[in-house]
Formats: sequence, structure tokens, C-alpha cells
Amino acid sequence: MMTYEQQSLLAADDGPAAAPGAAPAGGRRGGSHRERLRRHRRPLLALLVVALLAQMAVAMVTTAVRQTPTIDEPVYVGTAVVYVREHSLRFNPEHPPLGKLVVAVGTVFAHPHLKAGFHGDQGQLGRRLLYESGNDPWRVMFWARLPVMVVTLLFGLVVFGFARDLVGRVGGLVALALYTFSPDLITNGSLATLDMPAAGFVVTATWMLWRARRRPLPYLLLAGLATGAAVATKMSTLPAVPVLLVLAAWSYWRATAGTVPRRRRAAGALAAAAGVALVLIAVVWAVYLAVDPRLRWTTPANVPAVHGLRRLLIDVLPFPDAYRDGMRIQFGFESATWHGYLFGHVYAGALWYYLPAALLVKTPLGMLALWLLGAGVMAAVPPLRAAVPYVLVVPGVLLAAALQGSRDLGVRYALFVPVFLAVAAACVVALRRRGAYAVTAVLLAFVAVSSLRTYPYYLPYSNEAFGGPAKTRLRLHDSNVDWGQDLGRLADRLRERYPREREVWLVYKGSGVPSWYGIHGRDPLKVRPERVHGLLVVSDSSIAKAQGPLKRLIRGSRAVDDVGHSITIFRRP
Repeated sequence: MMTYEQQSLLAADDGPAAAPGAAPAGGRRGGSHRERLRRHRRPLLALLVVALLAQMAVAMVTTAVRQTPTIDEPVYVGTAVVYVREHSLRFNPEHPPLGKLVVAVGTVFAHPHLKAGFHGDQGQLGRRLLYESGNDPWRVMFWARLPVMVVTLLFGLVVFGFARDLVGRVGGLVALALYTFSPDLITNGSLATLDMPAAGFVVTATWMLWRARRRPLPYLLLAGLATGAAVATKMSTLPAVPVLLVLAAWSYWRATAGTVPRRRRAAGALAAAAGVALVLIAVVWAVYLAVDPRLRWTTPANVPAVHGLRRLLIDVLPFPDAYRDGMRIQFGFESATWHGYLFGHVYAGALWYYLPAALLVKTPLGMLALWLLGAGVMAAVPPLRAAVPYVLVVPGVLLAAALQGSRDLGVRYALFVPVFLAVAAACVVALRRRGAYAVTAVLLAFVAVSSLRTYPYYLPYSNEAFGGPAKTRLRLHDSNVDWGQDLGRLADRLRERYPREREVWLVYKGSGVPSWYGIHGRDPLKVRPERVHGLLVVSDSSIAKAQGPLKRLIRGSRAVDDVGHSITIFRRP
């Protein structure tokens, strides 16, 4: 008996199957016509896939070359250089090394200068590399971002393949279109950060487990490698591991139905889960050994003490000491009180609904509609229900874990949602009705138009219901809108429109060094308010959470310009 995946492929790609020995409908001419269609479909499919990936590549590259370093990037890039040259794990231990090793592939080609043996903190390391060692930050950052762009495109093929396995080639194209037009995925795919690689490895592991329902051995091995890669990139992927292990056992159980006795199937299912876990552990150890084969590690003095269930979790993990100390640092972050900003209100702590609200603002409306329709179809169409644990439960568990976090800083903490739900949305075409295809096409067109209209300001994107990129700062802050990415654009704007200004007052939130870009602004918070005249330039995240003197300065100023929808220029009388 054919699996549903195989049936859907036939229905989607080749039309209804003819009975054995039956003459082609319409005689010889009809048969030859179908043959010609089959011959042309594969090149056309490849052309559409390439076109979608190419537009995403253009969007990412042209965005990356204009953006100055975001807040986190200098840390990762500096750490990547130290990994390659000094084989030391001492910087940025709160994140495992794999994502930074991906970044390191690009920094090797940039050949940046950095004196060995730097002893400052990781933020100072990033500044030393980019701005104090004679390097060109534009060049270093482009090469550091390039490998992340490449893996982002490769994960697009994973999304296409996953959806194609479920509902055929048309569904694969729907999923790939949603993936490649997603402003959040374009944004994070063009930065030297860890969120996009982590999400991509998780969806790859899940796809391999789905395929293991037919061929367990090769795909379970690949699933273990991808799961290990995710865990070796970001610790926030750990909540998905128990779900993936259960799915490994279930996939083996389904694959051996009717061919293996029940007891042997049960034992094999447990062995499958254990095998994936062992491969996962081996990958994590291999990544740390790739950085430092001797695993030299001394626990930093600032690692917080962890108690209770968290301590028990850390103690039982069979990972290197550096990984477990990194988890202690992450739990320390979670124990701190952070300040958030949502829909115009500043608050202390975290809101459980922050990420769903942020996703609602920053996801194209057509994409939201397709997500809901696709999830509904998966639940309603019996053959597709088997995929629900793979496509919906895995990101659901990760989202539930992220909702418990203490840092309301951006949708990048839930980047797996648009990746997985692109696959779910493709299931709309399983209805096999003209109306479903028409609705899908219209909604995809809306997504594409919304995405293209925001070019090249993908980072501060918000959908039309919330006013577009120019209004995002009124509802969200930090990496949702202003992550320090527009320092270069600010320098250009000041030179072009305000060349004769004698004084510029600057409140910049980011990791860039303004003076390197030719911005010699003074800090208005270090002088009396009555001395602040002329241009007052403020990052929008600072505006969102402004208090005291800064808030009074802004109230007494007039907004005259906007830079990249992330920095506002005021005029002070």
C-alpha cells in the first residue's frame, strides 16, 4: 500500500493514475501531451525554486552590505576569529560553538587583523576586532554574514523538500515562497547570528524523522546529526529534544508495521530513540573538540550558581563542562529582570503573550492567513494528521518554552515558527480544489508584495494592519526594529542633508562605533538640558524606553527625519 506522501506526489505531479493496461485518455495525442508535460515539469520546478531562492539571496545580500553590526554580531564574529586562531572557548560560553563556526568560515576569507591573547570581555573583543585593529568593518561583517546567508538558502531547500513530501511539488513551492518572502527570515538570514542556523537545524531534524517512517536507518542517523547540530548552536533548542526522540521511536514503529513482530518493533523503537540521542551527544562533543581538541576550560568567575531542577538538568546532561557552564550563564540571564516594550508600554519582567503579539505584528497578513488555513487542513484531513506531531507539535513545544523566557527582545526567539508553519501552510493545497489553489495564490501574492514593499528595511518590518515598517517602533523595540543596524545610514544622512550642523547630539543603542563612520556626536545626557541645541539623534529603542532627562529632551524637540525606521532625528530649538 502506498503511503499518503506517495499518493499525494502522484496526485499533485502526474495527475490521476491510469489503470494498468488502459489506453491513454484521448488516444495517442493525449498520451504524448501528458508525456510532454512531464518532461517540462521538472525543469520548470527547478526554475521556480531557483527564482525564489535567488530573490531571497538578493534581498539578504543587498541588505547585509548596508547594515552596520547589530548588537550581538561583534561578539559572535570576534569569538569566531578566536576559535579559528587560538582554539580557545573562553569567549561567549553561553552559546555553543557551532553557529559561530559557521560564521568563522567567512571570517577566514576576510583575513582580519587581531592580536592574540586579548583579555577583555566579549563585547570589547568585538570592538577590538572591528574598530581598533585596522580592519574594515564593512568587509569583515559581509564575510562573516555570508555563510549564514548560504545556510539560510539551504534550509529553504529543506522546507521545500519537507512540504513536497507531504503534499507534492505545488505544496513545496508554496512553502518555499513563504520561507523566501518572510521578512523575519530574510532579516536573520542576513546577519552573523545564531537564530537562523538553530531554527534550520531543528526543521532539518524533523524532516529527517518524517522520512524515517519509510527508511529508518539512514534518516534516523541524519536526524541525530541535525538534532546535535541544533543543540550545538543554541541551547534554546533543548526543549525540542525529548519530542524529537519520541518521534524517532514513533517513526521506526511506523516504518516496521506489518514486517516486524510487535516486541521487536518496541525494542527497535527504543533503540532508534537511543541511537538518535547518542549521535546528538557525539555531535555536541565533536563541535567542542573542533574548537579545542584539548578541551581546555576553566569556569569563569561570573558563572552564577543554579539550584533546584535547573541544577539537576545541568548535572545530568552528558555534555562538556563548557556547555554546562554556558547553561548556568543562560539560567542566570533568565533569573534577571529585563525591561520590555509592547504596544507603547514599558514594563519590567516578561509577558507570556509577548512573542505571539510580536509575531502578529511582524508577520505578513497573507502569511498569517495561510498558517491558520494550513494548520486547520492538517487537523481536518485524516491522512495529514500523521504529520501534525512533526510539523506543529515540535514548534509548539519550542514556543511554549520560549514563552517562559524572561527576555522580551524580539521575534528572533521564535524564529522556528515561520520556518515550520511555512510547511504547515503548504497543506492547503491538499484540498485539491480550484478554490484552495486560488486562495493560496492570492495570499501568496499579498505576502510577496508586502515583503517587497519593505525592501531594504526588513528588520523593522511590520505588516499593513500595524502601519508598516515606519510604525513598528510604536509597538515593539530592540531586535524587532532597532538593533543598531543603521549607523552607516545615519552617517550618510547627516552628510547629505545636514552638512553644516555644528553640533549633533547622539543617543545610539548598538555595538557600532559612531566615530568610525564619521559621526562625532555628543552625549546629551552628560550636559544640562538647556545646553542641548541643534540636531538630537536618538535610536528608536531608546525612545521607546526613555525616562527622565531623555524623555524631557524628546518632548522639547521636533522630529524632522527618520533613518531606516530605526533612528529618529529631532530638531532642538
